[in-house]
Amino acid sequence: MLAAQNIPQDLVGKWVIQREIPTRTISCWGEKEAKAIIGTDIEYTADSFRWKDIVVKHPTITVAIVSAEQFQRENSSPGANGSQVSFRQLGIDAPEMKQVSINHEPAEITGATTEIPGDEVLLKNRNAIVFSVCNVYFEAKRLRPIPNKSLSWLWRLLPDAQGNIRRGG
Repeated sequence: MLAAQNIPQDLVGKWVIQREIPTRTISCWGEKEAKAIIGTDIEYTADSFRWKDIVVKHPTITVAIVSAEQFQRENSSPGANGSQVSFRQLGIDAPEMKQVSINHEPAEITGATTEIPGDEVLLKNRNAIVFSVCNVYFEAKRLRPIPNKSLSWLWRLLPDAQGNIRRGG
């Protein structure tokens, strides 16, 4: 585990909450609360974190590598009838993942939790993160900014969907 001053670069950017991920968990949220955050965005900068109008500036960041086994043990109930969640349920096909935790003052979201959506995330891949609020799991996708004219030369150097370098303007 590593305490960091800044949010890791691979998390910096805007993310849109796309969907709830079905898991076998017991939640303090109902369907209404879960659906209400889908379509909202989370923004991470080097020194801040925002969801809706809640902004956390200069947070303490913890970065850890968690194994699939550790994640399941720490986020599931020991009993078969309790909450159960695994990397597999979350669509993660890796033995371990980077987990970023953003420490902050308790937030008032619904009264049922003090969590802020996106305050503890698994970096599923370069363009997807997974997080939970009240034991309901969500996936968010990275919003890719459209390059402005001043950076159009850089845009031409990026590969297209087939991996070919763009030519011309």
